[in-house]
Amino acid sequence: MNTYNDYIKEIEERKIQGLHPKPIDGAELLSEIITQIKDLDNEYREDSLNFFIYNTIPGTTSAAGEKAEFLKEIILGESIVKEITVAFAFELLSHMKGGPSIEVLLDLALGNDVAIAKESAKVLKTQVYLYEADTHCLVEAFKNGNEIAKEILESYAQAEFFTKLAAVADEIKVVTYVAGEGDISTDLLSPGNQAHSRSDRELHGKCMISLQAQEEIKALQAQHPDKSVMLIAERGTMGVGSSRMSGVNNVALWTGKQASPYVPFVNFAPIVAGTNGISPIFLTTVDVTGGIGLDLKNWVKKLDENGDPVRNESGDPILEEAYSIATGTVLTINIKEKKLYNGDKELIDISKAFTPQKMEFIKAGGSYAIVFGKKLQTFAAKVLGIDAPLVFAPSKEISHEGQGLTAVEKIFNRNAVGSTPGKVLHAGSDVRVEVNIVGSQDTTGLMTAQELESMAATVISPIVDGAYQSGCHTASVWDKKAQANIPKLMKFMNDFGLITARDPKGVYHAMTDVIHKVLNDITVNEWAIIIGGDSHTRMSKGVAFGADSGTVALALATGEASMPIPESVKVTFKGDMKSYMDFRDVVHATQAQMLQKFGGENVFQGKIIEVHLGTLNADQAFTFTDWTAEMKAKASICISEDDTLIESLEIAKSRIQIMIDKGMDNVPQVLNGLINIADNRIAEIKTGEKPALIPDANAKYFAELVVDLDLIAEPMIADPDVNNIDVSKRYTHDTIRPLSFYGGDKKVDLGFIGSCMVHKGDMKILAQMLKNIEEQKGKVVFLAPLVVAPPTYNIVDELKAEGDWEVLQKYSGFEFDDNVPKAAARTEYENMLYLERPGCNLCMGNQEKASKGDTVIATSTRLFQGRVVEDSASKKGESLLSSTPVVVLSTILGRTPTIEEYKTAVEGINLTKFAPPHKLLIK
Repeated sequence: MNTYNDYIKEIEERKIQGLHPKPIDGAELLSEIITQIKDLDNEYREDSLNFFIYNTIPGTTSAAGEKAEFLKEIILGESIVKEITVAFAFELLSHMKGGPSIEVLLDLALGNDVAIAKESAKVLKTQVYLYEADTHCLVEAFKNGNEIAKEILESYAQAEFFTKLAAVADEIKVVTYVAGEGDISTDLLSPGNQAHSRSDRELHGKCMISLQAQEEIKALQAQHPDKSVMLIAERGTMGVGSSRMSGVNNVALWTGKQASPYVPFVNFAPIVAGTNGISPIFLTTVDVTGGIGLDLKNWVKKLDENGDPVRNESGDPILEEAYSIATGTVLTINIKEKKLYNGDKELIDISKAFTPQKMEFIKAGGSYAIVFGKKLQTFAAKVLGIDAPLVFAPSKEISHEGQGLTAVEKIFNRNAVGSTPGKVLHAGSDVRVEVNIVGSQDTTGLMTAQELESMAATVISPIVDGAYQSGCHTASVWDKKAQANIPKLMKFMNDFGLITARDPKGVYHAMTDVIHKVLNDITVNEWAIIIGGDSHTRMSKGVAFGADSGTVALALATGEASMPIPESVKVTFKGDMKSYMDFRDVVHATQAQMLQKFGGENVFQGKIIEVHLGTLNADQAFTFTDWTAEMKAKASICISEDDTLIESLEIAKSRIQIMIDKGMDNVPQVLNGLINIADNRIAEIKTGEKPALIPDANAKYFAELVVDLDLIAEPMIADPDVNNIDVSKRYTHDTIRPLSFYGGDKKVDLGFIGSCMVHKGDMKILAQMLKNIEEQKGKVVFLAPLVVAPPTYNIVDELKAEGDWEVLQKYSGFEFDDNVPKAAARTEYENMLYLERPGCNLCMGNQEKASKGDTVIATSTRLFQGRVVEDSASKKGESLLSSTPVVVLSTILGRTPTIEEYKTAVEGINLTKFAPPHKLLIK
């Protein structure tokens, strides 16, 4: 009885935290619970029944297997449980969704007991998570003349699993809750520093926004029991920064509906809104849960008599409130009319939130059911030899005769499945596409594993060229949480078919390389589509989309993703880059020049940035494509010259070979296959058979921007602007300032060089600067700590071979040791150089942190409040983002440098250079 007793002990411990019993996923515990249920005199029988019925995780968990088999025993009369009738046993099976429950239902449906077979068939007709083994079983029975099998297939062909669902209500009453003013990052909904608890949904739910906010939401629910709470970003965008499935799960947990009475803490149908709508990648996550995301537009530009925007002293448009959405406001979402009302007053058209496809997601309780349902209907119709009736909304196919294709349109057309043969699709078309590369990161990976279990998937789709499970977000500190979670995750993903950063068998050295860098290396075709569980999944080869843990699971299980083809913004360059500037400054200047050109409007938001870098290899170009997450773009595509692309593919090949040499390849030899793909692509480019991807000359863009390199006269810094009187302007990535703004006297408490925004060249710049400063000043003295986390072990090895690592060691006061990894996070620092383990480190904010109230200057990407540095009682924490040389010099000086000091420090140093392509990269 040890397992059950341990569970009871854990329950008592959770009670102290105000938590319910943790849902059961293990076979050993549930087997013991079932034994106690069968024992009518057992003192734990009543509790065991409740655990079995209401607290067992469905899908492919080992506990689900035990539960399904016991329910089968009850249905067959082999076990008698008065509290679980045969009818109730079937109902419980219907809520288990897939995996062992489907296996049991098929066994019963195709068995000899006619009455049981018919009841089982009724349940099967409502299920959509069937895989090849399940459908093969049905096909064989059908071929052998089994009438029940035919009946089930006919139901699937008619998509009765969808058509017989309840219709969506004509209207929904909501009460507003303003979660914050300005952009709301998913860090507010699911803080990065609580990443370890994401798979424990109830526990993780306690970190959403604040305890005060949670109490306020509960008070609104008590006051308005007939209404749904709508979470709002006032004067901002909801869900910026990342998709963060855990963020949507938290919102659903507090404001949504329970998906099943027999599955705890899995809610759906959250309603979120923002003055400027919902971040595109976050909206995809909302769709996963059958939720609603509204673009409120409740603040509009004030116009003068000529219809031009009125601007304030800073040049920003003055906004006027069109209507109030203050907390506690009761509104009506009229789904039938697709309009938002306050009483009888119409406020705004919200038809974009209720397209035919989104209506299907809402009706089915989420997008997964639709994806699997469509595949199931197609399969059944094919087996029966009939045309599948039109049940689902037809995919929107937009084609403009005579109009060329942007890069993303070309990639989507190449990878499209299920679209009209021969039809050329343009932006706005809904497309199902095959996915080539998939990445799962470690703080969302446990949720991805849960999603795979819930959709009953057991092996990676053969369509996927390669997939990788990272260990970078938990690399800094190997604490008890990491030790408990990460090995379990690596084993699951390795068994599923992914290349994993850690070897469950312990053969190869654990690799904590930043996931985006690894995905950038294993993407070996610029026509590829990549899905990754992180908003910075933005490769400089192919087109990559950051996604929630569920969309990653869907891509792994099916090899597909569905989305509209996004519009593109074309970015090209002119002029010359000054010798003392770094490419990071070009990245920031691009954002600044865009905002200036378009009057403060961010034309990048929700679009593809098609950036014509041309001459930068994939390592260096990644600095731009990575930052497009902060530009609020949906994704980016780097257009390269032929020779540059070949160089990038050769680099990728060499790094994949290192992974192979370490022993990281799996039985299907996925990594070896990627090298073959790269070789084939290089041959196509060299022979001219298929040059590097470029758009058509007559492609149509949402907007075009030419970045003038001549205007970039000094380093640029992205500033969180924490004291801006307008709260909505704080912690955005749109405040880009020149170095001279700070006058050389802004105190710096900590510097950080690392995360996905740096490459090998940045590490070499660091080494060169230290040598430079020693030559100029006689010695290197840090007046502020400098934390350095190289992105990958490959980079460390290359730096060692080239002598640069020895330089860094000379000036460092700490160097990571993989044999003795840190067991506790560092939050206090001495004024010295720290050489930390490869990985995300401070950028992630879930392990290492700066001291509260610090002013940090970093090469990383996040300005979120509390991410890298939290506020102290007396001072707001600041995280300024800049280039490597600015960060290095700021820690030497203990303050931001003047432009003269900067120029002197970088004299003769080989910074990351960039020159516009030699020719127009169009076809």
